[in-house]
Amino acid sequence: MVKELLTDQETRQFLTAVLKLQTLEEAAAFFADIGTISELKAMAQRLEVARLLQTGATYAQIEGQTGASTATISRVKRFLHYGAGGYRLIFSRLDSQ
Repeated sequence: MVKELLTDQETRQFLTAVLKLQTLEEAAAFFADIGTISELKAMAQRLEVARLLQTGATYAQIEGQTGASTATISRVKRFLHYGAGGYRLIFSRLDSQ
């Protein structure tokens, strides 16, 4: 999947643009312009679901805290364990701050 994302010129441009953001305010402005609030909240919810899964929270606990469906929790869990490693990478960097 990562190779596929990196071979598409538009996706590479988008990912490169994200890397150019330097502050939380810049990121908020960029993502406010590029996505709907629902889309951004869905991505933020998935990140929180992944964080909670890593702490050993149950599906019921995660559903209660985030409002995520069990389908979303399952999908995030699958990517957390069998995906490209993006969740683990970002959590290791967030933890080191």
